[in-house]
Amino acid sequence: MSINAVELTNVTKTFGEKVAVSNLDLQIPEGAIYGFIGPNGSGKTTTIRMILRIFRPDTGRVTVMGSDHGDCADDRIGYLPEERGLYPKMTVKSVLQYYARLKGNYNCNPDIDDWLKRLGGDGWQNKKIESLSKGMAQKVQFISSIIARPQLLILDEPFSGLDPVNLELLRTAILKLREDGTTIIFSTHDMDVAERMCDTVFMILNGNKVLDGTLNSIQSEYPADELKIRVAEGQQLPGNMPGVISVEKRGQFNIVKLNSADDVERVLQQLVKSCKVEHFELLRPSLHNIFVRLAGDEAAAAISQPVLAEA
Repeated sequence: MSINAVELTNVTKTFGEKVAVSNLDLQIPEGAIYGFIGPNGSGKTTTIRMILRIFRPDTGRVTVMGSDHGDCADDRIGYLPEERGLYPKMTVKSVLQYYARLKGNYNCNPDIDDWLKRLGGDGWQNKKIESLSKGMAQKVQFISSIIARPQLLILDEPFSGLDPVNLELLRTAILKLREDGTTIIFSTHDMDVAERMCDTVFMILNGNKVLDGTLNSIQSEYPADELKIRVAEGQQLPGNMPGVISVEKRGQFNIVKLNSADDVERVLQQLVKSCKVEHFELLRPSLHNIFVRLAGDEAAAAISQPVLAEA
């Protein structure tokens, strides 16, 4: 029987007249990577802060690793906030020693050296935080959240500001933590990242849960009504294809939006009669497309795009 690391039961949290989270139920299994998705102001951060015991719910119950009481100084929980902050005058090693010992990991030097080496920071131990590039500091901040070997790790936009190389290093590190049994709550605006990283996805909008489940179970509830098509060089898609709402050119491919999944066969029949088809794929709806359907273009546009930083 699976055990839940975190459970929220009928949880509501308000600030004045603003309902930040409304009647929320969640079950986060031990050892999972559980994605929190939604635009700014949707209720993600409030939910995280209730799990951390920074906020208390107005109604309902929040149970974390078997307990529905406690305070925010829990040595079993690691937290990487979206608002980063390290002590600039301290060295990398002294900062990481401080965070490790704060949560009971006193024999932390081997872990510090190991994690710095894994993330490309071998030799950084004596550098001052203020001398690090943004990408370097980001990796040190990540290590500070895991150096005490937490059972539950909460990551709020962990890839924000990272270039592709460092993003991949961090992604690999997170997957290794999950393999070792750490439960990970992964909050992000980036739907593509969530699809790649998360076992289960929870989507919140205006304080209300709108999706909760595995990617497969969520996608199965929505029709596959887009095609990815490539025709031979020099050829074009025929005009006025049956059931086609729009065609978007993406590199060598055309993304064809259909009125209904029932139109797939008719489109294929017309294509093979008029041109040489080199690629024809029925696309499952992405999390981004599903979110647009639920929230509309305006809310989807509020999801920030990742900005690359220096290494």
